[in-house]
Amino acid sequence: MQAKDRLLALAIIVVWGVNFVVIKVGLVGVPPMLLGALRFSLVAFPAIFFIPRPRIPLRMLVAYGATISLGQFVFLFYAMAVGMPAGLASLVLQSQVFFTVAIAGLWLGEPVRWHNIAGMAVAACGLALIGSGAAHGPGGMTVAGFLLTLCASLCWATGNIVSKKIGPVDLLGLVVWGALVPIVPFWLLSLWFEGPARIGQALSHISGMGVFAVCYLAFCATLFGYTMWGRLLTRYAASKVAPLTLLVPVVGLVSARLLLGEALALAQWAGAVVVMAGLLLNVFGGRLWSGRALVSR
Repeated sequence: MQAKDRLLALAIIVVWGVNFVVIKVGLVGVPPMLLGALRFSLVAFPAIFFIPRPRIPLRMLVAYGATISLGQFVFLFYAMAVGMPAGLASLVLQSQVFFTVAIAGLWLGEPVRWHNIAGMAVAACGLALIGSGAAHGPGGMTVAGFLLTLCASLCWATGNIVSKKIGPVDLLGLVVWGALVPIVPFWLLSLWFEGPARIGQALSHISGMGVFAVCYLAFCATLFGYTMWGRLLTRYAASKVAPLTLLVPVVGLVSARLLLGEALALAQWAGAVVVMAGLLLNVFGGRLWSGRALVSR
């Protein structure tokens, strides 16, 4: 990977890691469903007037927007609003890796290797440790926040499978046009759960940090992050690019500690280490085994 692309990958990882802190900051003055509505409205408009719609069936575009954009962030934003710490959210959301492997095996018939199963088992133990700190640990995590974050990761994983079914496509067009799908549902959910009075108050009293959060989520985390990541995947093998996402929860945990002062229980830190070990085993276990087999020969 060229030096400029390494810097680009690092920038994306930092943007995505800090993204969870920004969500937490945005939720201070903007309720979760309204935050989602504003985010994807800004992603889609006015970009759709300048960026061509990707040449894919409408049902696939709707499926992408309903999973990656709507489902993932309905659950994630609400999870963080009801007590999921930003740092732990960045880590638990990475369970999408294992959901993706499982769904691909069941739906697409892709082989599930021993290291995938071992990685899932190790990560499940880590998630259990993290969950044990819900409601009573210093991290302030609630059971509802933890479970909703797992639901968000399942939606992300389902969206990964949809993306795989879509195949090669202009990723910027997919992100922009896919953002049309969640806008109306987010506004309707905001009206239902948050009500016109709260929406009006949030919009009329939105702070500078609230505006910054919406713009960051729309332009940095979504348009910049997904588009540039797609370019890296087209230039290099997925095996070189995909493992870099393991650094996202590291940035998320560190930035949440430094910027928000989040303190986690000892069991939660231990769980974070175990989950990372499971992720590493899932990604690199096959290569290590193959390398040992070659050496033994």
